[in-house]
Amino acid sequence: MPCLLVVLALAVPRLVCVLLFLLTDWFAHIVQPPVLGILAFLFLPTTLLCYAAVQHFYGGVWGPWQIAGIVLAVLIDVGPLRRKRS
Repeated sequence: MPCLLVVLALAVPRLVCVLLFLLTDWFAHIVQPPVLGILAFLFLPTTLLCYAAVQHFYGGVWGPWQIAGIVLAVLIDVGPLRRKRS
């Protein structure tokens, strides 16, 4: 089941964010003020999921693997914004 959630999170991260928000307490006190959570949901959903996972599983302790994960999540989120050169 956790592997399916990871695949789903990479495929449709906004749907996973909504499901986690409605069915769990992952986002209860993570993002303050709430407008940052809304902006992250709109523009950086994979990064929001990675940040929530670090806060939930590691208690907010940022090590090298957690930082590498958040950098990879940001690259996944902003990757489609690159322009193709013709």
